Amino acid sequence: MDAALRPFDLGSTQWYVLWHLKSGGPIVQRDLGRALELERATLSGIVATLVRKGLIEQTSGGEDQRQRLLTMTSSGEALWRQLPDLSFISQAAFDGIDEADLATTTRVLRLATERLQALARTV
Repeated sequence: MDAALRPFDLGSTQWYVLWHLKSGGPIVQRDLGRALELERATLSGIVATLVRKGLIEQTSGGEDQRQRLLTMTSSGEALWRQLPDLSFISQAAFDGIDEADLATTTRVLRLATERLQALARTV
């Protein structure tokens, strides 16, 4: 993924932020952090980089002026249209694997992730 995005000066996490904005529209930064399961400082750095590149805009969101609303800019939209289709990654990884096996794997990994997140909150 990183190799495919390198010519566009994007990393995979930056791509994922753009994907969320393209898929779901503007989002409050706090909610995006939860969706991506990123620490606040990590997301702030990624957002600052994307803002500096002119790909997203960060504005005060709604009634709570402390919240930052993230929106893809027209430059971000233009770049998104140029990005390669990355579906080859999941095809290479999962093509030919039984759907039931994939469903089981997804369920087990989701449960393991939830357990580790719960543990991290108690430590």
